[in-house]
Amino acid sequence: MKGKAGGKAADAAEKVAASNRRARFDYDVEDTWEAGLVLTGSEVKSLREGNVNLSDAYAMPRGEELWLLNCRIGEYQQAAHFGHAPLRDRKLLMNRAEIDRVRGKVEQRGYTLVPLRIYFKQGWAKVELGLARGRSHEDRRGAIAERESKREMDRALARGRRR
Repeated sequence: MKGKAGGKAADAAEKVAASNRRARFDYDVEDTWEAGLVLTGSEVKSLREGNVNLSDAYAMPRGEELWLLNCRIGEYQQAAHFGHAPLRDRKLLMNRAEIDRVRGKVEQRGYTLVPLRIYFKQGWAKVELGLARGRSHEDRRGAIAERESKREMDRALARGRRR
């Protein structure tokens, strides 16, 4: 007999706590990885409320480990004085081979690890990391122009279908 009601469909559900939409605009994301987060109890409760900011966050290797820096997880009000520091560095959990692969790519010039979203998968807090290269101002303008032209084409097609 299964412990959870709902079977596989309930296990596969992911609840997104926060997403970094700005990262896809500022960076060209080439590859993504999933990593676990080492959190305290009040951080988990605050994440479940969606009280997190990924806008300035990034990940970097330190020694044999990966760390998430500048990720602000707001204080959980009911934790009182047992709370946590909102901007503390948080350890990321990945397999050794994955960490080595990520380290090799990050050490190449111009690459950084950017958190794309934080979510809960089967009750565990996870972060999706993207290997990213920064876009120049011209590249951003090109992306905006491309998005606008695609939007215009979609509108024209929709108008044509209605007639």
